[in-house]
Amino acid sequence: MVRDVAFLRAINVGGHVVRMERLRSLFEGLGFSEVETFLASGNVTFRTGEKDTQSIEAQIARGLEEALGYEVATFIRTEAELAQIAAYEAFPQAQVEAATAYNIAFLHEPLDEQAKQTLMGLRTEIDAFATHAREVYWLCQKKQSESTFSNAVLEKRLRVKSTIRGVATVQRLAARFGSNLPSNGKPNT
Repeated sequence: MVRDVAFLRAINVGGHVVRMERLRSLFEGLGFSEVETFLASGNVTFRTGEKDTQSIEAQIARGLEEALGYEVATFIRTEAELAQIAAYEAFPQAQVEAATAYNIAFLHEPLDEQAKQTLMGLRTEIDAFATHAREVYWLCQKKQSESTFSNAVLEKRLRVKSTIRGVATVQRLAARFGSNLPSNGKPNT
């Protein structure tokens, strides 16, 4: 059985409070096994025999919307994908060390060229972006509250659904579930 990670949007933000016990129970009710949550921000690991991630995303999103009464955009990554995402070096290390925040936006599909150009048009002295596979990497040089960029801006301007996590959270999650990542986020060789 494959272990997948679900990154859920709208869990414990904006007044949508969901206890982790309930979230685990909802996933188990959808037929998943070995369900675990990581932090209280909508990160769920689970095992499934299903290999079609789009089907899994749709199943979870439907089930959570029925149970919670609102849309929960769902983004699935396999353990192997999570390790690659956590280890990906989107920016030079010196820039990362100088930044105040470093985040990853999870998308359903890779951005097309037009969407990439739109994203790069959002760059400022504060915000830098990179894309790789189905992720957008966002490096913020100051407090995020000083930035004009947010998940809402990303979704509106690029016309895509997304959810954002800090790189440190993604790296900790990858390390917790078997990735070969040390604390600096670079893969061991």
